[in-house]
Amino acid sequence: MHTDFDRCVRAVRSRDARFDGWFFTAVLTTRIYCRPSCPAAPPKDRNMTFYPSAAAAQQAGFRACKRCRPDAVPGSPRWNERADLVARAMRLIGDGTVDREGVQGLADRLGYSARQVERQLLAELGAGPLALARAQRAQTARILIETSALPMADVAFAAGFASIRTFNETVREVFALTPTELRTRASGTGAPAAPGTLTLRLPFRTPLCPDNLFGLLAATAVPGVEEWRDGAYHRTLRLPYGHGTVALSPRPDHIACRLALTDQRDLAGAISRCRRLLDLDADPEAVDALLRTDPHLAPLVDKNPGRRVPRTVDAEELAVRAVLGQQVSTAAARTLAARLVVAHGEPVAVPDGGLTHLFPSAQALAALDPAALAMPAGRRDTLVRTVEALANGELALGVGSDWAGARDRLAALPGIGPWTAELIAMRGLGDPDAFLPTDLGVRRAAARTGLPATPAALSRHAAAWQPWRAYAVQYLWAADDHAAARMPATV
Repeated sequence: MHTDFDRCVRAVRSRDARFDGWFFTAVLTTRIYCRPSCPAAPPKDRNMTFYPSAAAAQQAGFRACKRCRPDAVPGSPRWNERADLVARAMRLIGDGTVDREGVQGLADRLGYSARQVERQLLAELGAGPLALARAQRAQTARILIETSALPMADVAFAAGFASIRTFNETVREVFALTPTELRTRASGTGAPAAPGTLTLRLPFRTPLCPDNLFGLLAATAVPGVEEWRDGAYHRTLRLPYGHGTVALSPRPDHIACRLALTDQRDLAGAISRCRRLLDLDADPEAVDALLRTDPHLAPLVDKNPGRRVPRTVDAEELAVRAVLGQQVSTAAARTLAARLVVAHGEPVAVPDGGLTHLFPSAQALAALDPAALAMPAGRRDTLVRTVEALANGELALGVGSDWAGARDRLAALPGIGPWTAELIAMRGLGDPDAFLPTDLGVRRAAARTGLPATPAALSRHAAAWQPWRAYAVQYLWAADDHAAARMPATV
Protein backbone atom coordinates (compact mmCIF):
# COMPACT_ATOMS: atom_id res chain seq x y z
CA MET A 1 0.00 0.00 0.00
CA HIS A 2 2.89 2.39 0.69
CA THR A 3 3.35 2.92 -3.05
CA ASP A 4 -0.16 4.42 -3.42
CA PHE A 5 0.72 7.99 -2.42
CA ASP A 6 -2.76 9.48 -2.68
CA ARG A 7 -4.37 6.69 -0.65
CA CYS A 8 -1.73 6.98 2.05
CA VAL A 9 -2.21 10.75 2.25
CA ARG A 10 -5.96 10.31 2.68
CA ALA A 11 -5.39 7.80 5.49
CA VAL A 12 -2.98 10.18 7.25
CA ARG A 13 -5.27 13.21 6.91
CA SER A 14 -8.21 11.24 8.32
CA ARG A 15 -6.00 9.72 11.05
CA ASP A 16 -7.38 6.31 10.11
CA ALA A 17 -6.15 3.80 12.71
CA ARG A 18 -7.16 0.89 10.46
CA PHE A 19 -3.96 1.46 8.50
CA ASP A 20 -1.60 1.45 11.48
CA GLY A 21 0.99 -1.20 10.71
CA TRP A 22 0.14 -1.25 6.98
CA PHE A 23 2.56 1.60 6.24
CA PHE A 24 4.54 4.32 8.04
CA THR A 25 4.61 8.04 7.29
CA ALA A 26 8.03 9.70 7.21
CA VAL A 27 8.22 13.50 7.41
CA LEU A 28 11.08 14.85 5.34
CA THR A 29 11.39 18.15 7.23
CA THR A 30 11.51 16.75 10.78
CA ARG A 31 13.09 13.35 9.96
CA ILE A 32 10.39 11.68 12.09
CA TYR A 33 8.25 8.69 11.12
CA CYS A 34 4.71 8.16 12.44
CA ARG A 35 1.77 5.79 12.31
CA PRO A 36 -1.11 6.93 10.04
CA SER A 37 -3.30 7.76 13.05
CA CYS A 38 -0.75 10.09 14.68
CA PRO A 39 -2.67 12.84 16.52
CA ALA A 40 -0.17 15.54 15.51
CA ALA A 41 -1.10 17.98 12.74
CA PRO A 42 -0.41 16.25 9.39
CA PRO A 43 2.51 17.68 7.39
CA LYS A 44 2.17 19.07 3.90
CA ASP A 45 1.78 16.45 1.21
CA ARG A 46 5.12 17.30 -0.40
CA ASN A 47 6.88 16.64 2.91
CA MET A 48 5.53 13.11 3.30
CA THR A 49 6.97 9.86 2.06
CA PHE A 50 5.85 6.36 2.97
CA TYR A 51 7.58 3.14 3.99
CA PRO A 52 6.26 -0.43 4.26
CA SER A 53 7.96 -1.11 7.60
CA ALA A 54 9.35 0.70 10.61
CA ALA A 55 12.70 -0.91 9.84
CA ALA A 56 12.77 0.68 6.37
CA ALA A 57 12.01 4.10 7.85
CA GLN A 58 14.72 3.67 10.47
CA GLN A 59 17.19 2.51 7.85
CA ALA A 60 16.45 5.67 5.85
CA GLY A 61 17.45 7.81 8.84
CA PHE A 62 14.07 8.63 10.38
CA ARG A 63 13.39 8.39 14.13
CA ALA A 64 10.19 7.28 15.83
CA CYS A 65 7.59 9.88 16.76
CA LYS A 66 7.49 10.37 20.54
CA ARG A 67 3.77 11.16 20.43
CA CYS A 68 2.22 8.29 18.47
CA ARG A 69 4.89 5.62 19.12
CA PRO A 70 4.78 3.96 15.69
CA ASP A 71 6.89 1.06 16.97
CA ALA A 72 3.93 -0.09 19.10
CA VAL A 73 1.29 -0.53 16.37
CA PRO A 74 -0.37 -3.87 15.54
CA GLY A 75 1.64 -5.91 13.07
CA SER A 76 0.74 -5.99 9.42
CA PRO A 77 -2.08 -8.47 8.76
CA ARG A 78 -0.27 -9.57 5.63
CA TRP A 79 2.00 -11.91 7.59
CA ASN A 80 -1.01 -13.77 8.99
CA GLU A 81 -2.87 -13.88 5.67
CA ARG A 82 -0.09 -15.29 3.51
CA ALA A 83 2.17 -18.31 3.47
CA ASP A 84 4.79 -17.19 0.94
CA LEU A 85 8.49 -16.69 1.64
CA VAL A 86 8.21 -13.10 2.91
CA ALA A 87 5.29 -13.86 5.24
CA ARG A 88 7.01 -16.93 6.66
CA ALA A 89 10.22 -14.94 7.14
CA MET A 90 8.37 -12.16 8.98
CA ARG A 91 6.71 -14.63 11.33
CA LEU A 92 10.08 -16.20 12.12
CA ILE A 93 11.74 -12.81 12.64
CA GLY A 94 8.89 -11.87 14.98
CA ASP A 95 9.56 -15.07 16.92
CA GLY A 96 13.21 -14.06 17.40
CA THR A 97 14.86 -16.47 14.95
CA VAL A 98 17.40 -13.96 13.62
CA ASP A 99 18.50 -12.99 17.14
CA ARG A 100 18.96 -16.64 18.11
CA GLU A 101 20.24 -18.20 14.88
CA GLY A 102 21.31 -15.35 12.60
CA VAL A 103 20.28 -14.71 9.00
CA GLN A 104 21.65 -18.08 7.89
CA GLY A 105 19.52 -19.83 10.50
CA LEU A 106 16.48 -17.96 9.19
CA ALA A 107 17.29 -19.01 5.64
CA ASP A 108 17.83 -22.63 6.65
CA ARG A 109 14.41 -22.75 8.31
CA LEU A 110 12.82 -21.33 5.17
CA GLY A 111 14.69 -23.63 2.80
CA TYR A 112 16.15 -20.78 0.73
CA SER A 113 19.57 -19.18 0.46
CA ALA A 114 20.33 -16.21 2.69
CA ARG A 115 20.80 -14.09 -0.44
CA GLN A 116 17.34 -14.98 -1.75
CA VAL A 117 15.69 -14.20 1.60
CA GLU A 118 17.50 -10.85 1.76
CA ARG A 119 16.46 -9.98 -1.80
CA GLN A 120 12.80 -10.83 -1.24
CA LEU A 121 12.54 -8.87 2.02
CA LEU A 122 14.27 -5.83 0.54
CA ALA A 123 11.97 -5.87 -2.48
CA GLU A 124 8.77 -5.94 -0.41
CA LEU A 125 9.68 -4.27 2.87
CA GLY A 126 12.60 -2.02 2.01
CA ALA A 127 14.72 -3.68 4.71
CA GLY A 128 16.61 -6.92 5.08
CA PRO A 129 16.37 -9.44 7.94
CA LEU A 130 19.06 -7.75 10.03
CA ALA A 131 17.34 -4.35 9.84
CA LEU A 132 13.95 -5.91 10.61
CA ALA A 133 15.41 -7.76 13.60
CA ARG A 134 17.12 -4.54 14.75
CA ALA A 135 13.77 -2.71 14.72
CA GLN A 136 12.26 -5.50 16.80
CA ARG A 137 15.16 -5.38 19.26
CA ALA A 138 14.59 -1.64 19.67
CA GLN A 139 10.91 -2.18 20.47
CA THR A 140 11.75 -5.00 22.91
CA ALA A 141 14.30 -2.74 24.60
CA ARG A 142 11.72 0.02 24.93
CA ILE A 143 9.24 -2.34 26.59
CA LEU A 144 11.87 -3.55 29.07
CA ILE A 145 13.06 -0.02 29.80
CA GLU A 146 9.56 1.28 30.43
CA THR A 147 7.96 -1.69 32.21
CA SER A 148 10.77 -3.17 34.29
CA ALA A 149 13.42 -2.09 36.77
CA LEU A 150 16.14 -4.16 35.09
CA PRO A 151 19.57 -2.53 34.92
CA MET A 152 20.26 -1.14 31.45
CA ALA A 153 23.01 -3.69 30.81
CA ASP A 154 20.52 -6.50 31.46
CA VAL A 155 17.97 -4.79 29.22
CA ALA A 156 20.50 -4.62 26.39
CA PHE A 157 21.29 -8.32 26.39
CA ALA A 158 17.70 -9.39 27.10
CA ALA A 159 16.55 -7.41 24.04
CA GLY A 160 19.06 -9.26 21.88
CA PHE A 161 21.82 -6.66 21.47
CA ALA A 162 25.38 -7.95 21.25
CA SER A 163 26.85 -5.04 23.21
CA ILE A 164 25.79 -2.19 25.46
CA ARG A 165 27.28 0.28 23.01
CA THR A 166 25.09 -1.01 20.17
CA PHE A 167 22.08 -0.90 22.48
CA ASN A 168 22.71 2.73 23.44
CA GLU A 169 23.32 3.81 19.86
CA THR A 170 20.22 2.04 18.53
CA VAL A 171 17.90 3.46 21.19
CA ARG A 172 19.20 6.99 20.55
CA GLU A 173 18.88 6.61 16.77
CA VAL A 174 15.38 5.12 16.83
CA PHE A 175 13.77 7.12 19.65
CA ALA A 176 15.97 10.25 19.83
CA LEU A 177 16.31 9.60 23.57
CA THR A 178 18.85 7.78 25.68
CA PRO A 179 17.70 4.66 27.53
CA THR A 180 17.75 6.58 30.82
CA GLU A 181 15.62 9.37 29.32
CA LEU A 182 13.12 6.79 28.05
CA ARG A 183 12.77 5.31 31.54
CA THR A 184 12.43 8.76 33.11
CA ARG A 185 9.65 9.74 30.67
CA ALA A 186 7.78 6.49 31.43
CA SER A 187 8.04 6.75 35.21
CA GLY A 188 4.74 7.51 36.90
CA THR A 189 2.65 6.51 33.86
CA GLY A 190 1.27 3.34 35.48
CA ALA A 191 1.42 1.07 38.47
CA PRO A 192 4.73 -0.76 38.69
CA ALA A 193 4.66 -4.45 37.94
CA ALA A 194 5.43 -6.99 40.61
CA PRO A 195 9.08 -8.04 40.76
CA GLY A 196 9.88 -10.50 38.01
CA THR A 197 6.85 -9.60 35.88
CA LEU A 198 6.28 -7.31 32.92
CA THR A 199 2.98 -5.55 32.31
CA LEU A 200 2.24 -4.28 28.83
CA ARG A 201 -0.57 -3.46 26.42
CA LEU A 202 -1.09 -5.47 23.24
CA PRO A 203 -2.74 -3.24 20.60
CA PHE A 204 -5.19 -4.45 17.97
CA ARG A 205 -7.32 -3.10 15.14
CA THR A 206 -10.91 -2.49 16.14
CA PRO A 207 -13.46 -3.91 16.34
CA LEU A 208 -12.58 -6.92 18.45
CA CYS A 209 -15.21 -9.30 19.84
CA PRO A 210 -13.54 -11.17 22.71
CA ASP A 211 -16.42 -13.58 23.42
CA ASN A 212 -15.46 -16.58 21.30
CA LEU A 213 -11.76 -15.77 21.61
CA PHE A 214 -11.56 -16.12 25.39
CA GLY A 215 -14.61 -18.37 25.60
CA LEU A 216 -12.97 -21.15 23.60
CA LEU A 217 -9.62 -20.81 25.38
CA ALA A 218 -11.36 -21.06 28.76
CA ALA A 219 -13.68 -23.91 27.73
CA THR A 220 -10.81 -26.04 26.41
CA ALA A 221 -8.21 -25.07 29.06
CA VAL A 222 -6.05 -28.00 30.16
CA PRO A 223 -5.68 -28.08 33.96
CA GLY A 224 -2.15 -27.31 35.08
CA VAL A 225 -1.31 -25.57 31.80
CA GLU A 226 -4.19 -23.10 31.36
CA GLU A 227 -6.96 -21.56 33.42
CA TRP A 228 -9.44 -18.68 33.44
CA ARG A 229 -8.97 -16.72 36.65
CA ASP A 230 -9.72 -13.18 37.83
CA GLY A 231 -11.07 -12.14 34.46
CA ALA A 232 -7.95 -13.26 32.58
CA TYR A 233 -6.73 -16.26 30.60
CA HIS A 234 -3.59 -17.66 32.20
CA ARG A 235 -1.20 -20.23 30.77
CA THR A 236 2.36 -21.50 30.84
CA LEU A 237 4.72 -20.90 27.93
CA ARG A 238 7.55 -23.08 26.63
CA LEU A 239 10.10 -20.65 25.14
CA PRO A 240 13.53 -20.97 23.48
CA TYR A 241 15.56 -19.80 26.50
CA GLY A 242 13.31 -20.97 29.31
CA HIS A 243 9.66 -20.89 30.27
CA GLY A 244 7.15 -18.36 31.51
CA THR A 245 3.56 -17.64 32.38
CA VAL A 246 1.18 -15.10 30.89
CA ALA A 247 -2.14 -13.57 31.88
CA LEU A 248 -4.24 -11.98 29.10
CA SER A 249 -7.42 -10.00 29.66
CA PRO A 250 -9.49 -7.95 27.20
CA ARG A 251 -9.85 -4.18 27.47
CA PRO A 252 -11.79 -1.83 25.16
CA ASP A 253 -8.71 -0.70 23.21
CA HIS A 254 -6.02 -3.26 24.05
CA ILE A 255 -5.27 -6.63 25.62
CA ALA A 256 -3.72 -6.35 29.06
CA CYS A 257 -0.73 -8.70 29.20
CA ARG A 258 1.26 -9.70 32.26
CA LEU A 259 4.32 -11.85 31.60
CA ALA A 260 6.65 -13.64 33.98
CA LEU A 261 9.73 -15.05 32.23
CA THR A 262 12.65 -17.09 33.51
CA ASP A 263 14.85 -15.46 30.85
CA GLN A 264 14.11 -11.94 29.60
CA ARG A 265 15.61 -12.78 26.19
CA ASP A 266 12.32 -14.57 25.49
CA LEU A 267 10.28 -11.36 25.67
CA ALA A 268 9.93 -10.67 21.94
CA GLY A 269 9.05 -14.29 21.20
CA ALA A 270 6.54 -14.42 24.06
CA ILE A 271 4.79 -11.27 22.84
CA SER A 272 4.71 -12.64 19.29
CA ARG A 273 3.13 -15.89 20.50
CA CYS A 274 0.52 -14.10 22.58
CA ARG A 275 -0.43 -11.90 19.64
CA ARG A 276 -0.70 -14.97 17.43
CA LEU A 277 -2.78 -16.80 20.06
CA LEU A 278 -5.37 -14.00 20.07
CA ASP A 279 -5.10 -13.17 16.35
CA LEU A 280 -4.36 -9.55 17.23
CA ASP A 281 -2.80 -8.60 13.89
CA ALA A 282 -5.97 -9.39 11.93
CA ASP A 283 -7.76 -6.79 9.78
CA PRO A 284 -11.38 -7.19 10.97
CA GLU A 285 -12.73 -4.53 8.60
CA ALA A 286 -11.58 -6.50 5.56
CA VAL A 287 -12.78 -9.84 6.96
CA ASP A 288 -16.21 -8.63 8.00
CA ALA A 289 -16.76 -6.64 4.80
CA LEU A 290 -16.41 -9.79 2.72
CA LEU A 291 -18.48 -12.02 5.02
CA ARG A 292 -21.28 -9.43 5.09
CA THR A 293 -21.78 -9.90 1.37
CA ASP A 294 -23.39 -13.26 2.18
CA PRO A 295 -26.96 -12.58 3.40
CA HIS A 296 -26.82 -15.69 5.59
CA LEU A 297 -23.71 -14.49 7.46
CA ALA A 298 -24.46 -10.76 7.50
CA PRO A 299 -26.76 -10.90 10.59
CA LEU A 300 -24.14 -12.87 12.52
CA VAL A 301 -21.40 -10.39 11.60
CA ASP A 302 -23.55 -7.35 12.37
CA LYS A 303 -24.50 -8.76 15.78
CA ASN A 304 -20.88 -9.15 16.99
CA PRO A 305 -18.35 -7.79 14.46
CA GLY A 306 -14.64 -8.33 14.86
CA ARG A 307 -14.50 -12.00 15.81
CA ARG A 308 -10.99 -13.41 15.79
CA VAL A 309 -9.72 -16.98 15.34
CA PRO A 310 -8.42 -18.43 18.65
CA ARG A 311 -5.03 -19.87 17.78
CA THR A 312 -2.18 -21.26 19.85
CA VAL A 313 1.20 -20.45 21.36
CA ASP A 314 2.55 -23.86 20.31
CA ALA A 315 1.39 -25.58 17.13
CA GLU A 316 2.84 -28.95 18.16
CA GLU A 317 0.81 -28.83 21.39
CA LEU A 318 -2.29 -27.94 19.36
CA ALA A 319 -1.73 -30.91 17.04
CA VAL A 320 -1.53 -33.33 19.99
CA ARG A 321 -4.66 -31.84 21.53
CA ALA A 322 -6.52 -32.00 18.19
CA VAL A 323 -5.85 -35.74 18.01
CA LEU A 324 -6.96 -36.20 21.62
CA GLY A 325 -10.17 -34.35 20.79
CA GLN A 326 -11.18 -36.59 17.91
CA GLN A 327 -14.75 -37.87 18.35
CA VAL A 328 -14.95 -37.00 22.06
CA SER A 329 -16.48 -34.16 24.05
CA THR A 330 -14.52 -31.08 25.09
CA ALA A 331 -14.53 -32.29 28.70
CA ALA A 332 -13.16 -35.70 27.73
CA ALA A 333 -10.41 -34.12 25.62
CA ARG A 334 -9.40 -31.91 28.56
CA THR A 335 -9.26 -34.94 30.84
CA LEU A 336 -7.01 -36.87 28.43
CA ALA A 337 -4.72 -33.88 27.99
CA ALA A 338 -4.54 -33.29 31.74
CA ARG A 339 -3.38 -36.87 32.27
CA LEU A 340 -0.58 -36.38 29.76
CA VAL A 341 0.43 -33.15 31.50
CA VAL A 342 0.63 -34.76 34.94
CA ALA A 343 2.52 -37.82 33.68
CA HIS A 344 4.87 -36.19 31.14
CA GLY A 345 4.70 -32.40 31.47
CA GLU A 346 7.60 -30.42 32.87
CA PRO A 347 6.78 -28.85 36.26
CA VAL A 348 7.27 -25.07 36.45
CA ALA A 349 9.65 -23.92 39.14
CA VAL A 350 7.23 -21.40 40.67
CA PRO A 351 3.55 -22.39 40.23
CA ASP A 352 1.20 -19.51 39.47
CA GLY A 353 -2.30 -20.21 40.78
CA GLY A 354 -3.36 -23.43 39.08
CA LEU A 355 -0.49 -23.30 36.56
CA THR A 356 1.90 -26.08 37.50
CA HIS A 357 3.28 -27.61 34.28
CA LEU A 358 4.39 -26.99 30.73
CA PHE A 359 2.53 -29.07 28.17
CA PRO A 360 4.75 -32.09 27.34
CA SER A 361 6.99 -31.68 24.31
CA ALA A 362 6.73 -33.95 21.28
CA GLN A 363 10.09 -35.51 22.26
CA ALA A 364 8.77 -36.38 25.71
CA LEU A 365 5.57 -37.86 24.32
CA ALA A 366 7.46 -39.85 21.67
CA ALA A 367 9.26 -41.69 24.46
CA LEU A 368 6.14 -42.78 26.33
CA ASP A 369 4.75 -46.29 26.40
CA PRO A 370 1.69 -46.40 24.07
CA ALA A 371 0.09 -48.99 26.33
CA ALA A 372 -0.14 -46.34 29.05
CA LEU A 373 -2.52 -44.22 26.95
CA ALA A 374 -6.09 -44.83 28.08
CA MET A 375 -7.88 -44.30 24.77
CA PRO A 376 -9.19 -46.34 21.84
CA ALA A 377 -6.48 -48.19 19.93
CA GLY A 378 -7.05 -46.28 16.69
CA ARG A 379 -6.70 -42.85 18.28
CA ARG A 380 -3.75 -44.06 20.34
CA ASP A 381 -1.95 -45.16 17.17
CA THR A 382 -2.71 -41.81 15.53
CA LEU A 383 -1.30 -39.95 18.53
CA VAL A 384 1.85 -42.07 18.56
CA ARG A 385 2.47 -41.52 14.84
CA THR A 386 1.80 -37.79 15.17
CA VAL A 387 4.23 -37.21 18.04
CA GLU A 388 6.87 -39.35 16.31
CA ALA A 389 6.54 -37.25 13.15
CA LEU A 390 6.81 -34.06 15.20
CA ALA A 391 9.76 -35.30 17.23
CA ASN A 392 11.84 -36.44 14.25
CA GLY A 393 11.09 -33.37 12.14
CA GLU A 394 9.05 -35.20 9.53
CA LEU A 395 6.09 -32.93 10.40
CA ALA A 396 6.99 -29.24 10.83
CA LEU A 397 4.34 -26.98 12.33
CA GLY A 398 6.43 -24.00 13.45
CA VAL A 399 5.58 -20.37 12.72
CA GLY A 400 7.67 -20.44 9.55
CA SER A 401 6.27 -23.69 8.19
CA ASP A 402 4.77 -24.02 4.74
CA TRP A 403 1.01 -24.41 5.09
CA ALA A 404 0.48 -26.53 1.98
CA GLY A 405 3.38 -28.83 2.82
CA ALA A 406 2.21 -29.23 6.42
CA ARG A 407 -1.28 -30.13 5.22
CA ASP A 408 0.12 -32.78 2.89
CA ARG A 409 2.18 -34.34 5.67
CA LEU A 410 -0.77 -34.29 8.05
CA ALA A 411 -2.98 -35.98 5.47
CA ALA A 412 -0.36 -38.70 5.03
CA LEU A 413 -0.56 -39.68 8.70
CA PRO A 414 -3.02 -42.56 9.31
CA GLY A 415 -5.91 -41.38 11.44
CA ILE A 416 -5.58 -37.70 10.54
CA GLY A 417 -8.72 -36.89 8.60
CA PRO A 418 -9.88 -33.61 7.01
CA TRP A 419 -11.45 -32.30 10.24
CA THR A 420 -8.26 -32.74 12.28
CA ALA A 421 -6.00 -31.41 9.50
CA GLU A 422 -8.14 -28.30 9.02
CA LEU A 423 -8.39 -27.64 12.75
CA ILE A 424 -4.59 -27.79 13.00
CA ALA A 425 -4.30 -25.55 9.94
CA MET A 426 -6.75 -23.05 11.44
CA ARG A 427 -5.51 -22.85 15.02
CA GLY A 428 -1.98 -24.23 14.77
CA LEU A 429 -0.68 -22.89 11.46
CA GLY A 430 -2.88 -19.79 11.46
CA ASP A 431 -4.33 -20.28 7.98
CA PRO A 432 -7.21 -17.75 7.72
CA ASP A 433 -8.89 -19.83 5.01
CA ALA A 434 -9.01 -23.18 6.85
CA PHE A 435 -12.52 -24.61 6.77
CA LEU A 436 -14.36 -27.40 8.61
CA PRO A 437 -17.49 -28.29 6.61
CA THR A 438 -17.86 -31.65 8.40
CA ASP A 439 -17.83 -30.12 11.89
CA LEU A 440 -21.10 -30.79 13.72
CA GLY A 441 -21.35 -27.30 15.18
CA VAL A 442 -20.71 -25.68 11.79
CA ARG A 443 -23.32 -27.87 10.08
CA ARG A 444 -25.89 -27.26 12.81
CA ALA A 445 -25.42 -23.47 12.63
CA ALA A 446 -25.46 -23.57 8.82
CA ALA A 447 -28.82 -25.32 8.82
CA ARG A 448 -30.29 -22.76 11.22
CA THR A 449 -29.11 -19.81 9.14
CA GLY A 450 -30.37 -21.20 5.83
CA LEU A 451 -26.99 -22.31 4.52
CA PRO A 452 -26.47 -25.74 2.93
CA ALA A 453 -26.07 -28.30 5.70
CA THR A 454 -24.22 -31.06 3.83
CA PRO A 455 -20.42 -30.77 3.76
CA ALA A 456 -20.12 -30.83 -0.05
CA ALA A 457 -22.81 -28.21 -0.62
CA LEU A 458 -21.54 -26.03 2.20
CA SER A 459 -18.00 -26.17 0.79
CA ARG A 460 -19.25 -25.02 -2.61
CA HIS A 461 -21.20 -22.16 -1.04
CA ALA A 462 -18.25 -21.18 1.17
CA ALA A 463 -15.97 -20.64 -1.83
CA ALA A 464 -17.30 -17.07 -1.87
CA TRP A 465 -15.92 -16.54 1.66
CA GLN A 466 -12.30 -17.10 0.62
CA PRO A 467 -9.75 -16.19 1.91
CA TRP A 468 -11.54 -15.76 5.27
CA ARG A 469 -13.35 -19.07 5.78
CA ALA A 470 -11.73 -19.62 9.20
CA TYR A 471 -13.48 -16.44 10.39
CA ALA A 472 -16.77 -17.63 8.93
CA VAL A 473 -16.36 -20.76 11.06
CA GLN A 474 -16.05 -18.56 14.16
CA TYR A 475 -19.31 -16.76 13.36
CA LEU A 476 -21.07 -20.06 12.75
CA TRP A 477 -19.72 -21.63 15.94
CA ALA A 478 -20.83 -18.56 17.90
CA ALA A 479 -24.36 -18.94 16.50
CA ASP A 480 -24.56 -22.36 18.17
CA ASP A 481 -24.73 -20.68 21.62
CA HIS A 482 -22.05 -22.94 23.07
CA ALA A 483 -20.17 -21.94 26.23
CA ALA A 484 -17.05 -21.61 24.09
CA ALA A 485 -18.69 -18.74 22.19
CA ARG A 486 -19.37 -16.64 25.30
CA MET A 487 -17.06 -14.68 27.56
CA PRO A 488 -16.31 -16.92 30.55
CA ALA A 489 -17.64 -15.91 33.93
CA THR A 490 -15.13 -14.16 36.16
CA VAL A 491 -14.02 -16.41 39.00
